[in-house]
Amino acid sequence: MADRTDLFTIGQLARRTGLSVRTIRFWSDLDLLPPTARSTGGYRLYDAAAVARLDLVRSLRELGIGLDDVRRILQRRTSVREVAQAHSRALDAEIRTLRLRRAVLRSVARRGSTTEELRLMNDLARLSARERQRIIDEFVAEVFGGVEPGPEGDGLARAMRTLPADLPDEPTDEEVDAWVELAGLVADPAFRLRVRAMAVAGAAATSPPPAMPSVEPARAALAAGIAPDSGRARAVLDEMVDPGLSRAERLALADGIATFTDRQVERYWQLIGVLNRRPPFPPAVPAVEWLVAALRAAP
Repeated sequence: MADRTDLFTIGQLARRTGLSVRTIRFWSDLDLLPPTARSTGGYRLYDAAAVARLDLVRSLRELGIGLDDVRRILQRRTSVREVAQAHSRALDAEIRTLRLRRAVLRSVARRGSTTEELRLMNDLARLSARERQRIIDEFVAEVFGGVEPGPEGDGLARAMRTLPADLPDEPTDEEVDAWVELAGLVADPAFRLRVRAMAVAGAAATSPPPAMPSVEPARAALAAGIAPDSGRARAVLDEMVDPGLSRAERLALADGIATFTDRQVERYWQLIGVLNRRPPFPPAVPAVEWLVAALRAAP
């Protein structure tokens, strides 16, 4: 090890540190490595402490820390710990983005996506979590804006307000597909109108929504191919609702149930479940639609 009184040219520093002369000169020009002195010919000279300073600069740069942050550290305007924490957070965000893009590419390769799907998936992969959240927030704001929450029947509004969707940090192919479908769904004007109609009806209700009977008999009848306007359907219906209901009461019940029944809305909740990694649930709407049809067909 040389004595601390020894001075080194840039070329000698390069040989000692393994850095290029060009890099050392560049860092010196940026005042990251100020010269200790100058030779009679005007060349920059550095003492032994410059070797340690160069090692620090190189280590910080290899960690991806920018030159401005390196300068602040060297000038002791910030600590290595503070900069490391900031860059750790930045790397975490970058890793999440890369994982998402990898998942999107896998989904594209698996699905053989159309040009439009590929464009949408690429756009979504570039969105930050906050921007993805904004898509759902704007949907909720438009659909439920100005709807006064009522004491009963506004469960849909409350649920959609409190269950925004976001992609997990490392999404699966299924989750990427779910997010693509969800983004398309909430952007569909027809879907927005349907959900708003349900929200308005629920908020305006002066009494609780009609109690939903168990749909299992209807599900079984649907699976068995029983038509809702058949005699066999009437026997199933009598298991589900009071046989003593008048035709007017049955029609009112059918209308009340139909108001809050929609396949796309149910699909929304299924997609939310995928993104929140909840166990899947079988669709209930087809069975409910069978029940509504049977109520309207019953004499």
